[in-house]
Amino acid sequence: MSSSSWGLLALYLAVLLAASWPLGIWLARLSSGKLPGWMLRAEAPLYRLAGTSADKSMHWSHYALALLVFNGLGVLAVYALQRLQAGLPLNPAGMVPVSPDSAFNTAISFVTNTNWQGYAGESTMSYLTQMLALSVQNFLSAATGIAVVFALFRGFAARSTSVIGNFWVDVTRITAWLLIPLSLVFAIFLVGQGVIQNFDSYKDVSTLETTNYQQPKNGPDGQALKDEKGNPVMEDATTNKQTLAMGPVASQEAIKMLGTNGGGFFNANSAHPYENPTPLSNFFQMLSMFLIPAGLCFAFGREVGDQRQGWAVLAAMTVMFVIAVAAIIPAEQAGNPLLTPLGVDQSQSALQSGGNMEGKELRYGINASSLFAVITTAASCGAVNAMHDSFTPLGGMVPMVMMQLGEVVFGGVGTGLYGMLIFAILAVFIAGLMIGRTPEYLGKKIEAHEMKLTSIAILVTPIVVLVGTAIAVMATAGKAGISNPGAHGFSEILYALTSAGNNNGSAFAGLSANTPFYNTLLGFAMWFGRFGVIVPVLAIAGAFAAKKRLPVTAGTLPTHGPLFVMLLIGVVLLVGLLNYVPALALGPVVEHLMLWRGQ
Repeated sequence: MSSSSWGLLALYLAVLLAASWPLGIWLARLSSGKLPGWMLRAEAPLYRLAGTSADKSMHWSHYALALLVFNGLGVLAVYALQRLQAGLPLNPAGMVPVSPDSAFNTAISFVTNTNWQGYAGESTMSYLTQMLALSVQNFLSAATGIAVVFALFRGFAARSTSVIGNFWVDVTRITAWLLIPLSLVFAIFLVGQGVIQNFDSYKDVSTLETTNYQQPKNGPDGQALKDEKGNPVMEDATTNKQTLAMGPVASQEAIKMLGTNGGGFFNANSAHPYENPTPLSNFFQMLSMFLIPAGLCFAFGREVGDQRQGWAVLAAMTVMFVIAVAAIIPAEQAGNPLLTPLGVDQSQSALQSGGNMEGKELRYGINASSLFAVITTAASCGAVNAMHDSFTPLGGMVPMVMMQLGEVVFGGVGTGLYGMLIFAILAVFIAGLMIGRTPEYLGKKIEAHEMKLTSIAILVTPIVVLVGTAIAVMATAGKAGISNPGAHGFSEILYALTSAGNNNGSAFAGLSANTPFYNTLLGFAMWFGRFGVIVPVLAIAGAFAAKKRLPVTAGTLPTHGPLFVMLLIGVVLLVGLLNYVPALALGPVVEHLMLWRGQ
């Protein structure tokens, strides 16, 4: 890595630490309910309307049921709005109803905080659908993830109780007193940088040059003609016009980043100049993805009464994050060994002039694009400012690995921390086996029941990803979506299922996934990848809440020092990543070896 790369990384981590520390204090107050009186009075009517109160706590099973029902209703609402958008207002471009399979996929995608998009937003969704369906779920899905980690906080901090909080109260407070204020401030900043925010109709403008392109040729019936092999028949076309999409972008962009959602208003996502116009907006978008996850680490330390616990978890996340950045940037700076500088014998040089800039925006360059790729896949966000499909094999493997670790390296809002705490429980259990002592974490004994739930929470996602990948590579409909045969094509499928199962939403973009097969397969992967983990986590919170807190003794394993940080990192890498090593060997590893052998 160059000095500029290290400088950018150091600046990013310094600003992140300075911003997340005070936010952690506020998150701890939200979790404990220690809010100003005017806030409590303002939210009280909402609880009465919902038939509950701030003092009414739930058993973990009731909390989980409320969460599932709430998100299930969200799926129905988002699906209905997509199917009915042609007859609804705020549709100046005349968007037609979204197809049933795409609407099904998108509804689950946004409700599960995945925001996988098999469509181009500016040519598919009306303004009303973008705001009322997608943006609303950006808030609610993010609030759901934070609510779950709040429940886990209470489980660790409680002293023999049967309740873990109130889901309706948690979601209300997180949305009203955290996500909306932060999004409002960030949206205003983005507008100042040039992100658009309007309800105008799309603009047709004249271009400086005439563009020559090819388009599918239609028959008399208006359908695309196909040749004997089933491929569309193309015809030449020219134009000197370009249609510029408008819309309420800044408001969606803000919560897209802060809530680690990732769905773009435009198909190009954060590479589009209307979503991410300047290097400064790019830096703050990267910062916003880690802001709440980092703040939650500090909130965790406050809630369990030991700030060192939060620092330990944050340190483990940071070490793995820095390693990932140190792996991806040199891979992209080295470039493609088959593309050497002009006039240089390939046997004497294995460097692509300027590094691998394919699929990257010139206004960001390799450093900022690579850093963005690591952050978005570590944070369960999925927003992209570069085409991951165009990264080098090892460069593209890094974002894939960040997701396959369970996105516990900072991770999504709430999901990253509760995922890391699950690995912490496993690390303490393994350490207890080594020394022959009943393991305990934060004063709570870890017994067979908790370990069974921990195993389920850790194994659900790899099962979803690997089984889904196997189905896709065996099915004819799955293989039909591959645009690059061979190892890279396998990587495209593995990345798509990894992204869906881990609720990330980013894509290699070389896979044609907007088909009934992939919309259905990925929809189920997103649902079970999200709630197949959340339910066991809530059960663990309930189990710990019912246990008494044990005093610290000479035999208690310290869980706040460097030794535990290294143990935690080792468990994440060994348990979280080893499930995927054979699949990675078939995809990016093979592709890398073939590339450097000139094949």
